[in-house]
Amino acid sequence: MEDLFRSYWWLLFPLGWFVFGGLQSVIDYFRHKDTLKIIKTYADKGEQPPEALLKALEQPEYEDRRDRRRYRYRSHGERGNVFSVVLFGVLAVGFGYASFTNMYAAGDAFLIVTFVMGALALASLVSVVLAERNPRE
Repeated sequence: MEDLFRSYWWLLFPLGWFVFGGLQSVIDYFRHKDTLKIIKTYADKGEQPPEALLKALEQPEYEDRRDRRRYRYRSHGERGNVFSVVLFGVLAVGFGYASFTNMYAAGDAFLIVTFVMGALALASLVSVVLAERNPRE
């Protein structure tokens, strides 16, 4: 049993995403249920519920988070791509050095990682160049 956890420790991360996604769904369910309860009290009194309360039912919370994420990407996207170019470039140089010196007798493995990191650095660089040519609104 101990070997199972030692071999598959990385499965904790996707399982954590599933658990937190389920918890978010439960929280959204109770939020909508409470909103409907408040709207029902307005209906029992014969009053019109506030417009903001009705909009809370029409637009789920996750769409609002998605819009904020899009705005954050628009405002910081190019800097993030430049950061990726530098990060992957430095990693490629580091793994290239490890491959050249045959560190841990795994020079071939380090060479493969060097090519992957170099390809990611070049892809990020192309993304930065294209983003500068075609600025977003």
